[in-house]
Amino acid sequence: MVDKKHFTLNDIEGYKAALKLSNYVWNIVSGWSNFERDTVGKQYARAIDSISANLAEGFGRYSKKDKINFYRYARASVYECLDWNQKSKARKLISPEQYKYIFQELQTLPKLINGLIKLTNDNLTK
Repeated sequence: MVDKKHFTLNDIEGYKAALKLSNYVWNIVSGWSNFERDTVGKQYARAIDSISANLAEGFGRYSKKDKINFYRYARASVYECLDWNQKSKARKLISPEQYKYIFQELQTLPKLINGLIKLTNDNLTK
């Protein structure tokens, strides 16, 4: 008898990358002034947190359609974060190095999420 490994949320590369990035951004935003946090920071933090949160919620859903729907929400949040990252750079809220790191990480996430959508589509029947 062969033991099959139980697939967990932490086995999903996109989830792990999104979670790591959200904590990175959180640490930056939490050091901003009240005005910066209230205007840009809260929305940026919510958007970046919603990537991993939607991947987690999709993972916990039963139907293929529900799972994929939440994975698509996560992918859309990536693009929202690209906007907040750009604004943060333009307003000198993040350093060029922080901007570059966040940008590069955000660039990898859609491909990882698309792979998860394909995997879900290919392996679930309903």
